[in-house]
Amino acid sequence: MSQRSFLKFATLLTFGFYLVTVAAPARIQAQTGDNLAELKKQIRVLTDQNRFTEALPLLEKLAAAEPDNAETHFYLGFALVAQANATVDDRDRKALRARARSEFIRSKNLGNSEPLVEAMIGSMAADGSEGPDFSKNIGAHLLMVKAESFFSQGQMEEALRNYQKALILDPTLYEAALFSGDVFSQKGDFAQAEVWYQKAISVDPNRETAYRYSATPLMKQRKYDEARDRYVEAFITEPYNRFTVVGLTNWSQATNTVLAHPRIEIPTTVTFDDKGDAKINLDGSVLLGGKDDGSFAWISYGATRSLWHKEKFAKTFPNELSYRHSLAEEADALRSVITMATADKKTKTLSPALAKLKKLNDEGLLEAFILMAQPTEGIAKDHPAYIKENRDKLRRYVVTYVIKGGGN
Repeated sequence: MSQRSFLKFATLLTFGFYLVTVAAPARIQAQTGDNLAELKKQIRVLTDQNRFTEALPLLEKLAAAEPDNAETHFYLGFALVAQANATVDDRDRKALRARARSEFIRSKNLGNSEPLVEAMIGSMAADGSEGPDFSKNIGAHLLMVKAESFFSQGQMEEALRNYQKALILDPTLYEAALFSGDVFSQKGDFAQAEVWYQKAISVDPNRETAYRYSATPLMKQRKYDEARDRYVEAFITEPYNRFTVVGLTNWSQATNTVLAHPRIEIPTTVTFDDKGDAKINLDGSVLLGGKDDGSFAWISYGATRSLWHKEKFAKTFPNELSYRHSLAEEADALRSVITMATADKKTKTLSPALAKLKKLNDEGLLEAFILMAQPTEGIAKDHPAYIKENRDKLRRYVVTYVIKGGGN
């Protein structure tokens, strides 16, 4: 995600803590000379109007008065991003972004455990470096920079005008359509916001942001089922992106929904030494005599993966120079376990883990489960190719299992 667009997250949040009117301790008020409750009200007014640059000095004052308030540092980070967006000098912008990241870290260290905090920290460069240009078309890029500055100062009409001028110069500019939707969302015109979010999706359906942003107006209207579908779409599009997890988690909290993957523990690990020889560690309990639940079949998992490492990977992926743990390998290894367990006449009832694996396989969702629930670095590389042909399976897996607490 472009670092220039971090401010959009602030516009999608509820600044609830500013509504708190509890009087500050007398010691703090004496030190600062401020009525903190009134200060919080002023900040709330400015943030409601998207005037983050104006809110910045007030947030700095509040942070000085409440140095151990995690939420204050969290929102101060967003205000600093807004100021960076409205700053011309490159070095000053970089310094502001670096400081913003420090505020997010400060918030985390003070106990803010919200997933969004970790996502923000992980997505920003430690030195405040900026992301790539919005567009290779320099005119479109400059218009976007100007538009972001207007947006940061709450000048929505000017921001919209520049976003849409940029889109004319570069019709493939995803952020121009996306941020036009944000302007309409800020104005409360949710119908037009939806038009522009859908425009962004049509520009690039393989980016998660527009799916996730378009859920916010639906959440505000309490259209939770429709919002869920957007968050699910964002999640399956970029399942390893922290922000998609945050979006789905926020929906689950609003709807009191338990999110979980099917609980399937693989009782064996496979590692390879420098010579390529496999080391298979199998939990001894699965080999204990007297078991009739198919657990013995896990021995096939390591054997299959060893075969992939020795020869099948090179044959299956001839264009890749070195071995990696692939989706095809993992699916093959798990299917070998299912096949061995169900073929043996001694098996009476499959163990819970094997029964779930078999059910996923029978439903055509085994690969989806692997990609979404148990990806390794190598497996994750197969997601882009898989989603092109199997988006419906990824969606079905999340709807059937993840948002139903792991399924039946």
